[in-house]
Amino acid sequence: MSINAQITFLPSTDLERSRTFYEEVIGLELVTDQGTCHIYRVTNEAFLGVCIKDESLRTDGVIITLVTDDVDGWCDRITATGGVIDHGPDHSERFGIYHAFLRDPDGNLLEIQRFDDSGWSSPPA
Repeated sequence: MSINAQITFLPSTDLERSRTFYEEVIGLELVTDQGTCHIYRVTNEAFLGVCIKDESLRTDGVIITLVTDDVDGWCDRITATGGVIDHGPDHSERFGIYHAFLRDPDGNLLEIQRFDDSGWSSPPA
């Protein structure tokens, strides 16, 4: 089991304003546009996701996402070593991912995730 990439997701109240900031001011490359979430490349394996704040989801702000091909294996490891999976694993048609959520001892939200599209971080052709 390995972690292939890491994404830090931030909430946004205005996705277009955030797009302008992260693309034009900071100069990050947009690699995935999920409609309500934009994912930018920071390094080859580190990404920043900016998502429209959805009041129906309790995110408490930042979400740290670990991208892996083996979501089920990581969930098994987490529960076998005393961790608790709060939600999932399950598939999200909306975002094209298979994922699970858990919290660290301080209550920070973590997501273990696999993209349906294995080329999600490839630059557009």
